[in-house]
Amino acid sequence: MKAYILKKLLALPLILIGVSLLIFIAIRALPGDPARMMAGPEATQEAVDNMRARLGLDRSIAEQYGSFAYGAVRGDLGMSLKSKLPVVDEIAERMPFTLGLAITAYLLAIAIGVPAGMIGAIYRHGWPDQAVMLLAIAGASIANFWLALMAMNTFSVSLGWLPLLGATSWKSFILPSITLAVLPMAVIARMTRSSMIEVLAQDYIRTARAKGVAPSSIYWSHALRNALIPIVTIVGLNFGSLIGGAVVTESVFNWPGIGRLLVDSVRYRDYPVIQGVTLVAVTGVVVMNFLAEMAIAALNPKIRFD
Repeated sequence: MKAYILKKLLALPLILIGVSLLIFIAIRALPGDPARMMAGPEATQEAVDNMRARLGLDRSIAEQYGSFAYGAVRGDLGMSLKSKLPVVDEIAERMPFTLGLAITAYLLAIAIGVPAGMIGAIYRHGWPDQAVMLLAIAGASIANFWLALMAMNTFSVSLGWLPLLGATSWKSFILPSITLAVLPMAVIARMTRSSMIEVLAQDYIRTARAKGVAPSSIYWSHALRNALIPIVTIVGLNFGSLIGGAVVTESVFNWPGIGRLLVDSVRYRDYPVIQGVTLVAVTGVVVMNFLAEMAIAALNPKIRFD
């Protein structure tokens, strides 16, 4: 197990280097000139050139990336072109809101998705299975922003039960977290159903039933444990969908997280903030995938010995 973990840990820096390079190049391909935006629409070309030199945009792409990578290793992601504040400070200020929203949404998705998938597998082809599949397909098909707007209109505007915008109290978490949880909940439910159906068809499950083992023990102790590997995989991989969904959700609900910060930065062509937020988000996804692989290896020793 130690050798398996060491091999995965050695691969992490290479993955992050490749990801940071792709992020850097993709951001430089965005239309618009931040130097022109900083200097103002009425600025002369000389003023724009001076601003570009001050921002370091007149250097070669290799030099700019080298400076960005060196700073990132030291925990310095540069200064925001808009607020003139360190990017690290802006991300640190908003990260707790995004993490709180993402963790709440994912716990909700797992708490509902796994039991729903189990119910669908246990009552395969019955009405509970059809209900689970219908809701899962609907959850995977509904546009995130449309669901957010409908939830706001129903529970905030019409009924007045929950706050409309911002993060003013614990009630503010309810609508954004439910909206953000719908897609991963649907994916987890479908994956759990498929995995449980496969496991329930195994010979050892039939043997347990023939011995008179209680159905609850069969489903929770025997079947679910062996069905967890693909479920853990999809849970780890789908964490990235929460980050992507958070951009839309935070924008609609005016949530003060890094998703909203990213949208505002793209509008302003704030390169340092875009790079910093994207790098932090991708790093989180890579780390979550790594933890998922470790969990899978712990559940199935055959994997770590391959």
